[in-house]
Amino acid sequence: MKRSIILRYSKLLTVSILAFLWIAPVYIVFINAAKTTTEFNSSKFWQLPSDWAIFQNIKAVLIETDLGQAFINSILYGVLGAGIAILVAALAAYALTNLKIKGGFYWFLLIYSGTLFPFQMYLIPLFQFYSDTKLYNTFVGMLIFYIAICIPFCLFVLRNFYSTFAKEIVEAAKLDGCSDLQIFVYMFLPQSVPPFLVLFLLQFTWVWNDLLFGITLSQSDAVRPIMASLSSLNGLYSGTGMNTLLMGALIASIPTLLLFFLLQKYFIKGMAINIK
Repeated sequence: MKRSIILRYSKLLTVSILAFLWIAPVYIVFINAAKTTTEFNSSKFWQLPSDWAIFQNIKAVLIETDLGQAFINSILYGVLGAGIAILVAALAAYALTNLKIKGGFYWFLLIYSGTLFPFQMYLIPLFQFYSDTKLYNTFVGMLIFYIAICIPFCLFVLRNFYSTFAKEIVEAAKLDGCSDLQIFVYMFLPQSVPPFLVLFLLQFTWVWNDLLFGITLSQSDAVRPIMASLSSLNGLYSGTGMNTLLMGALIASIPTLLLFFLLQKYFIKGMAINIK
């Protein structure tokens, strides 16, 4: 009896400590992002602000800096990049699992190998290619890259998912006169919603948090994604206060958190499907 009580309180203490370690940095960032520049420089970092400047700092981030445009850019990169990559990967996964393609497994390995190597290996050849083809510092160039980089993992997940479909049902549909496109649209796509949403959440989050390729393949504020623009706010000559930078970091974290909470039940369902 005593052992069970001690175990229960030990778990409660452990969870409380982990919760504090997670909440404390968020609390510190929030209260400092809500301070004026003068108060931020004169007060302790754990002290509550005497003059809350939340809306003032939000205005400074979205209007006085280029973070607002970068916010829109990353939304478009994430939605279009992840969405198109999932659609292309779904078509490829269906082809590899249900069509008689010569060397299909080797085609899969070739595409999936894009995720096996460190991304830093791609920087120099990709930069040179983009410079030669005039894709450097363009919206289309950034979008093409994000689509391409998201396809291998999406293909890996969807290929495993489609391989669980009964071959007899597919063959029966073909005997009834259905084309491969009809089978894909009417049989595979309706069953693919949970893994699609899981992949969209994961790939959108990756695109949103990308900094390495954002600062390598773009230069102007009209093209740069949000993480690259956020990093530029911390430059020596940026003139942006640390309180404004912290508010920008909070704003930058909203879409991924919101997307996770909206798709949480689908995320759990999709993960369960892929585990099976």
